[in-house]
Amino acid sequence: MPISRRDALRLGAASVMAGAGAGVVTGCDSPAAITEAVPWQMADYTLRIATGRIELAPDTIVSTTTYNGQFPGPLLRFTEGRPVVVDVHNHTSTPELLHWHGQRVPAEVDGSAEEGTPYIPAYGMRRLSFTPGPAGFRFYHTHVAAMDDLARGTYTGQAGPVCIEPKANPGAYDQEVFLTLKEFEPSLSHGGDIPQTFLAGSPVPDLKDKGEKAMAGSLARGMPRGYEVGYRAFSINGRKLGHGEPIKVKTGQRVLFHVLNASATEIRSLALPGHTFEVVALDGNPVPRQAEVPVLWIGTAERVSALVEMNHPGVWVLGDTSDEDRNAGMGTVVEYADSTGSPQWTTPPAFTWDYRTFADSGSAIQQPDHTFDLLVEKRNASDKGFNIWPLNGVPFSQDTDKPVLDVQRGKRYRLRLRNASDDIHPIHLHRHTFEVTHIAGTPTHGLRKDVVMLGGYQTLDLDFTADQPGLSLFHCHQQLHMDYGFMILLRCS
Repeated sequence: MPISRRDALRLGAASVMAGAGAGVVTGCDSPAAITEAVPWQMADYTLRIATGRIELAPDTIVSTTTYNGQFPGPLLRFTEGRPVVVDVHNHTSTPELLHWHGQRVPAEVDGSAEEGTPYIPAYGMRRLSFTPGPAGFRFYHTHVAAMDDLARGTYTGQAGPVCIEPKANPGAYDQEVFLTLKEFEPSLSHGGDIPQTFLAGSPVPDLKDKGEKAMAGSLARGMPRGYEVGYRAFSINGRKLGHGEPIKVKTGQRVLFHVLNASATEIRSLALPGHTFEVVALDGNPVPRQAEVPVLWIGTAERVSALVEMNHPGVWVLGDTSDEDRNAGMGTVVEYADSTGSPQWTTPPAFTWDYRTFADSGSAIQQPDHTFDLLVEKRNASDKGFNIWPLNGVPFSQDTDKPVLDVQRGKRYRLRLRNASDDIHPIHLHRHTFEVTHIAGTPTHGLRKDVVMLGGYQTLDLDFTADQPGLSLFHCHQQLHMDYGFMILLRCS
């Protein structure tokens, strides 16, 4: 079913260069609801879920499910405090969910079946009415369980950026660029994880000992390593390196890059030879301390907003630091005016990604009313070759929607995670913004996010105020981990 000319003009392009700023608000108090469509009331935006083919390059055409026949989905620009109506049509044969990642909206709108959000029925539609918030760089994506079906969930092309503009726009830059990083054509293997050492922090000895003993025991019993996902095709804004329009800049410009990692399972890196990134916001929230870094490391579902001073003329590859992934397509071209020639790449220096760089040091100003301790474990290959991920010994049940932690509205809670696995977990809390209060062995405060990477055999403390009534999902954003147990519900009353 084609979209109307009005919808096409309203939705615009997925990669947009226009003025906007970063900011936050403390809440989103206006009511939101799913309503029946009113024929004479026009939606502000229309999203259509459908399967189709997208061209990453002339030799790489993939079949997947997208929004409005494109990847990434259209950039949606909202204004904080201004209600919107979004019609979502599902042109597929299976029920779908659309999650408003990073926004504070009621559970019936949020897009999680575990919270009670109704599905968008097969060949049906739902009208969503809500007030966007908080301001900043958010995104939307499917939230269905994929399990062993790599044509479902976040393995598909169902992801798109959201920019919620603040009422006051402080923008101090010349150009704004949205980049969505994504792999396609996934497959399963028993190869095991590739060790990743880019994240700051040291293993906690007792966690490492516990995890290594569990893995050694499993392998000694003749079990294979649990399934992992690999990919054949890589892209930025739906095009492989060398096959999209270059980002055109001029010497002296300040360019604000908004980078979204829309991967189902992968952590991504990004570098631009001869340039540095001044990180100004993480997950759409301004950081307490802006800092320049040579490489961005971005966990699954994380977003980074960074300013780049265009002071090194030439034609450059902006790409992943992995030669294999970059050469397979994970990159794009930055082209200065009056510069010609083939895009150039130089390997950046090794760099450790450290959230403490962007946070204030020292303990949180406000202490929690209660702390929940959560132990993360891996049961290797224990479900038909897939790893199971229990929290405190109990994997989440898709049948019963349990376990559930009860919290009281208005109180402050701390989630203290202890990771007895060597995997890095991108941790996400729905419908809230949390404060990172202890990471890489150090107390911090002021750094507010909705996804943060928990290092292998490390600990992490997250504080949040229970200000959203009803159910909120807390989970690892790695699709394999979430589907196989790494979830828990918070129930606020």
